[in-house]
Amino acid sequence: MAYERKNIQAMAAYVPGEQIDAPGILKLNTNENPYPPTPRVSEALARCDVARLRQYPPPTARNLANAIAKLHGLSGENVIVTNGGDELLRMAIATFVETTQSIAVARPTYTLYQVLAAAHGCGMAVFELDDNWQMPDNYGELLNHSGARMAFLVNPHAPSGTLVPVGQIKELAATYNGVLLLDEAYIDFVDPDIAYDSAQLVRDHDNVLILRTFSKGYSLAGLRMAYGLASPALIGALMKTKDSYNTDLISQALAQAAIEDQEYAHDTWQRVRGERTVVTQALRKVGYVVPDSQSNFILAAVPPGLEAEATYLALKEQGILVRYFKSEDRLQDKLRITIGTPEDNRRLLGALAAF
Repeated sequence: MAYERKNIQAMAAYVPGEQIDAPGILKLNTNENPYPPTPRVSEALARCDVARLRQYPPPTARNLANAIAKLHGLSGENVIVTNGGDELLRMAIATFVETTQSIAVARPTYTLYQVLAAAHGCGMAVFELDDNWQMPDNYGELLNHSGARMAFLVNPHAPSGTLVPVGQIKELAATYNGVLLLDEAYIDFVDPDIAYDSAQLVRDHDNVLILRTFSKGYSLAGLRMAYGLASPALIGALMKTKDSYNTDLISQALAQAAIEDQEYAHDTWQRVRGERTVVTQALRKVGYVVPDSQSNFILAAVPPGLEAEATYLALKEQGILVRYFKSEDRLQDKLRITIGTPEDNRRLLGALAAF
């Protein structure tokens, strides 16, 4: 006998990237930072007082929230700390979207959005990105016409890595009548010479909610820590629906240690950018079509004569995991490849050259 709600029975679960625990496996499929977190994280962990674990942690992670606010030139009222970015996504839907309403996405995009909408029981308005992975013209008006209560925009885009300029997002926020959730999970890898300051959107627009994560830029995917930036009104509403103590004491301390060492973080980001250029140019030379990426991954269309799925499987046989999206029509000739260390990338390019 089935006990779950009807919408849960009908939905499909999110499918994460493969996690193979075996010696010699090279994981270039889940967009993890190839470099370890700052040594300050280890130092903070060593300083943790186990005796304090008998007490509940600060419910709003106030010290970490203040450090985040300082980094972005905002106040603590503009920040909410969450147990990973996925918790913020779920909270946002639960807080701002009625089950009789819908969310909007532009495909292809992060597939968890659809899963969370189905779990909530709300509808989805789906739009298609153009051939350059850009939003449709007059996207704000299209969103208003759809009646979607919330729109999700991942920037840099996943899975292509392309970036929407902040000025274009500003126009969208000014036009759209709902909550615009700007998913910036990969924003730390944007080239520094690109003028991109999304914190200004929070100051100017009360309908913008920005997601940032420690998983990618700060090498803390295993810690499950993220945060949202928004107007005090949006943050106040989210505070009503978050779990009472949603992040633990140790995670708060380690995340704060990571975000306060910006010099180390920027160094790892720059190393990833450099290797991103190397891998992109190498693949283009042998016939792959790779759009310019501003993330820590690239999306590569295989050359004529090769099949993306066969290439993915051949790499897997050699212990190299990349991401292949079989169920998405526009991605069936493409592979999403995480940028690794120089050694990781040489191994990948060597394997591809052998095909």
